[in-house]
Amino acid sequence: MNETSRDRDSEGRAHNARPRDGLGRPLPYGTPGVERQPEGVARTAGETVQEAQRLLDAGMPFHAHEVFEDAWKAGPDGERELWRGLAQLAVGLTHAARGNATGGARLLRRGAAALEAYGGGETHGMGLGELTGWARELAARVERTGAGPVDAAAEAPRLRAGQP
Repeated sequence: MNETSRDRDSEGRAHNARPRDGLGRPLPYGTPGVERQPEGVARTAGETVQEAQRLLDAGMPFHAHEVFEDAWKAGPDGERELWRGLAQLAVGLTHAARGNATGGARLLRRGAAALEAYGGGETHGMGLGELTGWARELAARVERTGAGPVDAAAEAPRLRAGQP
């Protein structure tokens, strides 16, 4: 594969086979990268939360966003905004970890606003109020400090209420 050709599926849609790092940044072809999350995996809500937490803990929020995106696209209509908000939190952490404070803060706040629509209680074992607070605090901190990238693993939220 060279940089001018693109992988295509059987229907002609482009697929990016370029390797990526743990934060989803493209690497040069031929470079070992982090294995991507398979797309379109049907998971229960509990499995989604568990897999996303594993990836967040590993400092891979971009990959966690892909897990949330599967739930967002395949989940029940009444939960799509919940999963989309969680995906936005993961992408916000991704941008903050890449050193993009403005984009990270914006997405963290957008995701927090989406979660607020579900109230501050628990959904699928996730403490939405705690997650909203985490997102807003991190957004304010990365904007205020303007310091370089944050450590994605160290900043990863606890999705399930009371989880260490």
